[in-house]
Amino acid sequence: MHATRREVFKSSLAAAAAAVLPNPKPHGTHRAVTPSELQANYAKCDAAAALPVFKRELFPEPVLIDTIELLHYKKSWLCRVRSKDGAEGLSISNSQQMEVLYPLFVQRIAPYFLGRDARDLEALMEEVTVYESNYKATGLAIFVPMATLEFAILDMFGKMSKRSIGLLISDKIYNPKINVYQANGERYITPELTIEHLQRDVAISKAKAIKFKLGGRMSHAETPAGRSEKLIPLVRKTFGDQMVISADANGSYTAAEAIPIGRLMQEYKYAFYEEPVPFDWYEDLKTVADALDIPMALGEQEPSTHNFRWVLANNSVGIVQQDMFYFGGMIRCMRVARMAAALGKQCIPHISSTGLGYLYMMHFVSAIPNSGPYHEFKEFNNDLPYTCATSTLRSDDNGAITVPTSPGVGVEIDPAYIAKHEVMKAVRPANFKDAV
Repeated sequence: MHATRREVFKSSLAAAAAAVLPNPKPHGTHRAVTPSELQANYAKCDAAAALPVFKRELFPEPVLIDTIELLHYKKSWLCRVRSKDGAEGLSISNSQQMEVLYPLFVQRIAPYFLGRDARDLEALMEEVTVYESNYKATGLAIFVPMATLEFAILDMFGKMSKRSIGLLISDKIYNPKINVYQANGERYITPELTIEHLQRDVAISKAKAIKFKLGGRMSHAETPAGRSEKLIPLVRKTFGDQMVISADANGSYTAAEAIPIGRLMQEYKYAFYEEPVPFDWYEDLKTVADALDIPMALGEQEPSTHNFRWVLANNSVGIVQQDMFYFGGMIRCMRVARMAAALGKQCIPHISSTGLGYLYMMHFVSAIPNSGPYHEFKEFNNDLPYTCATSTLRSDDNGAITVPTSPGVGVEIDPAYIAKHEVMKAVRPANFKDAV
């Protein structure tokens, strides 16, 4: 029977008390910081996060938001924003999450923006978390709706200024092309079958980097047993020294379990180690980081800018992986990327696998100077009828994708398809009574 997280946590504490954890390396990549270094790191993070993100100066006149519509058709969720002057923006939401979160969008997020000057986007994205006490639902519940609306507003501004989204959140485009890594998200299959699937997918994407899954996910037992220990060397031997390889544990281990796995990854020259322990076990992550040289990567599940500040300043991570949807949009994500850059660390954003999540990630990566060398590739939604005039949105023979340069998000969705959607309204049951 699988252990619960609480049981695993207790066993981890017991293990630490018994001094069974490997001794931390004194001068690894993640060397523990001194108190004075920590304060200096915090100061750098705070200065970087305080800089404005949205380029408000491009829009001298007010842009008042007139309508916000959440549109639904089958598995598709779109957001359409219009200004009082007739400007329009459209975004494609994370369909899997919006399926259950749309009442929050309609009742708690959209109303706050109506009639307001969209040029104040940065302030609005902060203030809406306080509106109706939305902060009490911090995480996916409010951040996916917030990101969905932000992307539509940025698309509107991009079309107004004839700029891509990247040039609305950055002074320049740092990465006009993005090198992709091929991810394999399977567990519970043999190492040999994992290799077979990676080979198949790399043949299509032409990726020069790959990533696969370790462990049993969030402290659950791995099946088949010993899969990770066999797979780590096998992937390297199969793909050779030229392939850049990383692996994601999704919080599978305690610190005591994660360190030997990390040392095996180091032996076979892996690029980074993602979520070795459960994502909110910050002290345990630091224990693992201090014991290893391989960079730690974290952020897919993280909802807090302040927590990113802690793991960065304490040298617990080398790579931040905030998600464009799960973290609440590009403005919030940019603050984290800038904190990382201030401390010489990389940003490799996580992407949501539904809708056109990869497209938003591409625009974001194009706008940051400290992006990692490779970024996750997932196929676009082939059910969505769209065109892109400036990119194939597919990886080329060198394993790279061109970032669209057309205004806004850079794609056009078939108007006839949009017309099939209905405007969603969160209707309360007749017998519903507001809580006192």
